[in-house]
Amino acid sequence: MKKQVLFVQGGGDGARDVDAKLVESLRKALGQGYEVRYPEMPNESKPDYAIWKSHLIKEIKALDDDLILVAHSVGATILINALAQSKPKRTLAGIFLIAAPFLGEGGWKSEDFVPVKRLGSHLPKGVPIYLYHGRDDEIAPFGHIDLYASAIPHAHVRRLSARDHQLNNDLKEVAEDIRQLRQSHTRCRD
Repeated sequence: MKKQVLFVQGGGDGARDVDAKLVESLRKALGQGYEVRYPEMPNESKPDYAIWKSHLIKEIKALDDDLILVAHSVGATILINALAQSKPKRTLAGIFLIAAPFLGEGGWKSEDFVPVKRLGSHLPKGVPIYLYHGRDDEIAPFGHIDLYASAIPHAHVRRLSARDHQLNNDLKEVAEDIRQLRQSHTRCRD
């Protein structure tokens, strides 16, 4: 049975088409043992937290347990806050956030919602969380990864040199971490 991966796109005009390159990179790097789902998010040009959160909860509920969540940019910001506010209806194998803008003290401001304080303490217990950010990101400031690392102290942090907001459309590090996660999870079940 293929391992399910849910990829959440970023926001902005044309974001779905741009992020499709990330999805293709991830599919190629993961190989045949994975099914990467890439649902279209509503009103991508102006993401609304409440609407996206509701949509994500439905997407997660429709999938199997041991789900892997991968999200990019604003989609990652919305996903991690939604998971902190609403317990997912599925067990999660891992959460992978790529170039996520940090909302809250030191990060961006939002009129859409109030970010969760002490974020890490509200996330599903025992689920590995990985953070990726390119040093050459011109959209989400590179320092936002440090804000997330402070808010989620148990997260695995990947600071990537010479990589932009799209990680140069190359998710090999994400795929490698997902494969390692699956291998260690398989060993734990034996």
